[in-house]
Amino acid sequence: MIQFIARLHPALVHLPIGILLIACVLRLLSLRAKYTSLQAAVSFTVFWGMVAAVLSCITGYLLSQSGEYDETLVGQHQWLGIITASLALLFYVSLKIKRRLAFPWAMPAGIILLVSITGHLGGSLTHGSDYLSAAFESAGTDTVAKAKVIPNVQEAILYADIVQPILQQRCYSCHGAAKQKGKLRMDQPDLLMKGGKDGAIIEPGKADASEMIKRILLEKSDEHHMPPKEKPQLSSKDIAILHWWIASGAAFDKKTKEIPQPDKIKAFLASYQQREDKTPVRAPLAPVDAADPKAIQALQAMGVAVVPIAANANYLSLNAITAKLDDKNVSLLLPLKKQLLQVDLSEKKITDASLNTIGQLSAVETLQLDSTLISDKGLAQLATLTNLRSLHLTGTNLSLAGLQSLSALHNLKNIYLYHSAVKSSDYPALKKLFPSANIDTGNYQVPLFETDTMLVKPPKRPA
Repeated sequence: MIQFIARLHPALVHLPIGILLIACVLRLLSLRAKYTSLQAAVSFTVFWGMVAAVLSCITGYLLSQSGEYDETLVGQHQWLGIITASLALLFYVSLKIKRRLAFPWAMPAGIILLVSITGHLGGSLTHGSDYLSAAFESAGTDTVAKAKVIPNVQEAILYADIVQPILQQRCYSCHGAAKQKGKLRMDQPDLLMKGGKDGAIIEPGKADASEMIKRILLEKSDEHHMPPKEKPQLSSKDIAILHWWIASGAAFDKKTKEIPQPDKIKAFLASYQQREDKTPVRAPLAPVDAADPKAIQALQAMGVAVVPIAANANYLSLNAITAKLDDKNVSLLLPLKKQLLQVDLSEKKITDASLNTIGQLSAVETLQLDSTLISDKGLAQLATLTNLRSLHLTGTNLSLAGLQSLSALHNLKNIYLYHSAVKSSDYPALKKLFPSANIDTGNYQVPLFETDTMLVKPPKRPA
């Protein structure tokens, strides 16, 4: 019952803030001759503000006994609250006995100042000591740390670069420097491993037995579920990373590459990897066997350029610009379907008959079919290319109707449609079909400035 009464503090504390501020404003106004009629309301508002302040002090003291908050900050907030309530009591008494003060404005001004400072400290207890100053931080900064830029996730320190940002975003508001619910503090490694009033929350090597994982996996409606249901929740990726970190021994100094990684975890780790410009790096490609040398030689004999995309990699790039590749021999690409990452068949005499073969190139990410003879009807055969990221269809007769068949290709990031049958009125519909893709229409107009050209005149000859 005491804890229930204590938890009424956040509801009660706003009454003295509002009522006392109104009372003080009314008092200051009533000191002027034209507002003397407000005197009748001052005594009434000060009385109820004083009562609310006393109740707030009582419930605040009970709440502070839970040990969930920073003791220094609690002490400052508590004593300023008591002083505020005491000054409100003196203010009310002075009004009742109608004692004239030398500086009648001093008491209401003092209460306004005390309410402001005490309220700020209360906000610091709830939201963190820098919650107010964070509004003036420079653009792009945040008081809650976010995931770091990780150019190479395998070289990252697992705890500092990946685990700690998860805890900062989801746990520190209740278990950080300013507030320690359940006497649990998680912002320092030693305190995290120490646990709270119910003991340790992490058992290294035993994720399923660790209290932290148990609480996270409880039903959201359960009162012991963490984070509380009204706060932002951990994603499935966050949970998997925390579970893996604890199961692997909960080390604070190991790099990710030093810890065994199940396939699921490898995929999650890849999503953390970013370049310095903070754009995501594509997940590493799965290892693939070397291509059949005879298949490569057969294509090269026709004039097709087939080269590795990088040293020590089995993935290939194919360019048929100088080759006589058409519907009759496009099947020569099939033996390389697992290795072909980039395929350029621009300006080749290929039709819909070739698209069935091209649709089997399962690894392809960049496909260039500019100025070919393909149609809307055959384009649906490319819907199997789930890894496709860039599709070049410049100079074809393809329209919106054909592109609709590729709407399930969620990895598609660039579509080039200059000089195609797609109309300008179709682009809103295309953006709905491919919301994350760049629809490149070409036909750019570059403005010409006077400084771009120079008119050279021959020198005048003497007469």
